[in-house]
Amino acid sequence: MPDTLTIALSKGRIFEQAVPLLAVAGIGATEDPETSRKLILSTDDPQVKLVIIRASDVPTYVEYGAADLGVAGKDVLLEHGGDGLYEPLDLRIARCRMVVAGMPGALLDGGTDHRRPRIATKYVRCAERHFAAKGQQVEIIKLYGSMELAPLVGLADLIVDLVESGNTLKANGLVPLEHICDISSRLVVNKASWKMKHARVTALLDALRAAVEPGAAA
Repeated sequence: MPDTLTIALSKGRIFEQAVPLLAVAGIGATEDPETSRKLILSTDDPQVKLVIIRASDVPTYVEYGAADLGVAGKDVLLEHGGDGLYEPLDLRIARCRMVVAGMPGALLDGGTDHRRPRIATKYVRCAERHFAAKGQQVEIIKLYGSMELAPLVGLADLIVDLVESGNTLKANGLVPLEHICDISSRLVVNKASWKMKHARVTALLDALRAAVEPGAAA
């Protein structure tokens, strides 16, 4: 059906916080993705379905048209770097910060041993852009998790990671040293869907915007 919309979401925090916003637009999943094995979920609206995928894959599904819309963290979008989608709305959910962190007193320039500082992160593009903008040469080490361990065992001097409360950093003896950017989840739209399903897409966008705006001052 040409007017059917497919929305890409990831499990966990983003899904949980997106549910109340989608409900305002009359969209509610008929099954819980945390308990269902299905990857495509029906909704209360017969013309809307949800696809449940990894957070890092949401921009790819939307860019290539496998989903008309999606909800993705700004960190994922910055790392994705694709231009095949629109980003019309900050949903103001799943908020956190991207920071450079390390041991207390760690030097952001790598110290005095005349080598490039090693930066552990899964956000390789974001880290490269950040340090390049400062005119600083660094060595990026890509990791997929347990970022806080890298400085503790000498793998890296610093890390680039997301911080919400800072408790994980603190528990491992690390501190934020430099703020890179604020992160929240955004609504993204496939460019072709924006044109071909414009009425449906803009109706959903308007409903989500109305749901988000009351909390804008919070």
